[in-house]
Amino acid sequence: MGSRVQGSLTEPIVNASRPCTLAGLSLTVLKFSSEDPLLFQLALLVGAIMFLFSSLFIFFYTLYPTRRELWVLTSTTFLVGLCCAILSSIILLMMY
Repeated sequence: MGSRVQGSLTEPIVNASRPCTLAGLSLTVLKFSSEDPLLFQLALLVGAIMFLFSSLFIFFYTLYPTRRELWVLTSTTFLVGLCCAILSSIILLMMY
């Protein structure tokens, strides 16, 4: 019984940590890209913000699964974050 309650309490944190890891990676690359073009840095920054929003929305969706709009916001912000990550990779490839 105790592990079941503990699992339901840690599940939102575990779910939210996955997109948050991608945000951390984007911010790390942004930290070391001071000489890169502004568009590249902007794509990384917007991607990191979208991953953080996605993490926040998935945390609350795990707590309140009946709120359908939270799932829509989670998927939308995650996809925008992925598009920004792909865009920044394309910009980086075009630079070199």
